[in-house]
Amino acid sequence: MCSILAYCGSDADPKIVEGMLEKTISRGPDDTRILDTGNGYLGFNRLSIMGLTPEGMQPFLMTEPAPGNALSHGLVSYVVCNGEIYGFRKLRSALERRGYHFVSDSDCETLLPLYRELGTYMFRILDAEYALVLYDANRDIYIAARDPIGIRPLYYGQDDGGRYVFASEPKNLVGVCGRIKPFPPGKYAIVRTGGPEKSGKQGKNEKTSGKQDRSAGSSAAQQIEFFTYTRIEKPHSACKDELPKIAENIRAKLIAGIEKRLDADAPLGFLLSGGLDSSLVCGVAAKLLDHPIRTFSIGMDLDAIDLKYARQVADYIGSEHHEVIMTREDVLAALEPVIYALGTWDITTVRASIGMYLVCKWIHENTDIRVLLTGEISDEIFGYKYTDFAPSAEAFQKESEKRIRELHMYDVLRADRCISVHSLEARVPFGDLDFVRYCMAIDPEKKLNRYGIGKYLLRHAFEEDDLIPRSILMREKAAFSDAVGHSMRRDLMEYAESLYTDAEYEERRHRFTHAMPFTKESLLYREIFEKYYPGQAEMIADFWMPNRDWEGCDVNDPSASVLSNYGASGI
Repeated sequence: MCSILAYCGSDADPKIVEGMLEKTISRGPDDTRILDTGNGYLGFNRLSIMGLTPEGMQPFLMTEPAPGNALSHGLVSYVVCNGEIYGFRKLRSALERRGYHFVSDSDCETLLPLYRELGTYMFRILDAEYALVLYDANRDIYIAARDPIGIRPLYYGQDDGGRYVFASEPKNLVGVCGRIKPFPPGKYAIVRTGGPEKSGKQGKNEKTSGKQDRSAGSSAAQQIEFFTYTRIEKPHSACKDELPKIAENIRAKLIAGIEKRLDADAPLGFLLSGGLDSSLVCGVAAKLLDHPIRTFSIGMDLDAIDLKYARQVADYIGSEHHEVIMTREDVLAALEPVIYALGTWDITTVRASIGMYLVCKWIHENTDIRVLLTGEISDEIFGYKYTDFAPSAEAFQKESEKRIRELHMYDVLRADRCISVHSLEARVPFGDLDFVRYCMAIDPEKKLNRYGIGKYLLRHAFEEDDLIPRSILMREKAAFSDAVGHSMRRDLMEYAESLYTDAEYEERRHRFTHAMPFTKESLLYREIFEKYYPGQAEMIADFWMPNRDWEGCDVNDPSASVLSNYGASGI
């Protein structure tokens, strides 16, 4: 992971910029740089993953002629990007044939030449997980963009003078911006800082109408306009493939998504819960690599459910496996730093983050690993325990699209923060764009649980490979916050119960109008959140809960263990 910051406006205070960037130094502890664009500042904290030499340090810059004057070379464009550009070597070779010269092996160095060639159309062709801010010197504008799923974080707001500010995390913006908002995935935005925009190459789709947010600054109005370049959660066309072809494509596309994420100049590791998704990622990687992979699991000291299953997978694939044990004291001590790292009050996200936070902390303190592959996003595509209650295929599809659209506020946020706060980088193979686009277009009738087991399409796709034990391939889904041990959820609920009387709970929860807490546990999380992010609760849309409109899903706890179909998942 890395950390980026952009403060738009020539009269920004560089000392403030420096202090803001310092708040996310853990995302990029290797190097820090802030550059003056002439109309604001771009900052970068580096975690060296690709192109480990100093030449790979950002912001990248490119000198180019002024519009209408091919002999002038005084203008400099800049870019900062937290991301991985997959297939960048092919892109770089194509750009080199067009006369561009590169000084590093960093994937992100391709972005400015690509922008010069394609303008904002480049966002449509990138196969990447990224958040970036680019300063176009020719047009004197800032352009911010985020990948279609929002795997890499980006937030924005305005300071008291109306200047737009972008950053990797909301903690960068607290105290500087009034209202902090998550930058929407699958969009780019253009910020005009008040002066007349210079002529220059526009994106091919910039003439489409965009959402405008205009605010008057102290000296000149800054304007922001958003453009949608993709809607990955909403398939453009339905897939008519039958089951054999669907299984073949799921298998091929997931393997390709995993393989491209094994490309790193820094050491790799794998989070292995013992569930289907992370086990498949590990099984495929173990087959592709010519050396044993390094896997990591975590569980409670009393009743860890998944540790035994993770051990079975590790033994089967021959990984170098590590188990981390946590206690009730560890869980409660981690609660506040986890909520500060996450920037959320959502019950599901907080619960599921504690184990991930602690295992990543252990990895950071005890290994040289810099990159972790994880199993997020499969549930939102193929279904979860509560989607067994979907009243129709249409309802299933609508719910899946909503979950993918909102993932950046929940599971993806969890993976990013728990990993990045410990100076590691997350890679999410199930978020591969080609894989997601295909799977979201599959007829949802085929995704419904008609087979006696959830996620049948994914399981069936790998039935003939023997990459992981069949018992794991066909194992029932267990919620991660329960799978590390049912006692963790119980400990958190009991702790929250001890903090408030019933009267205190009723009085204090009504202080919050947006997403009002509905249990003492949710009140505890909200009050910790407000301590670090006062007044910013709307960064998260709502609680990540089963769809209460569906019969069987009107529950008061987000854990799948409270659903009637949980069955053998928790054993």
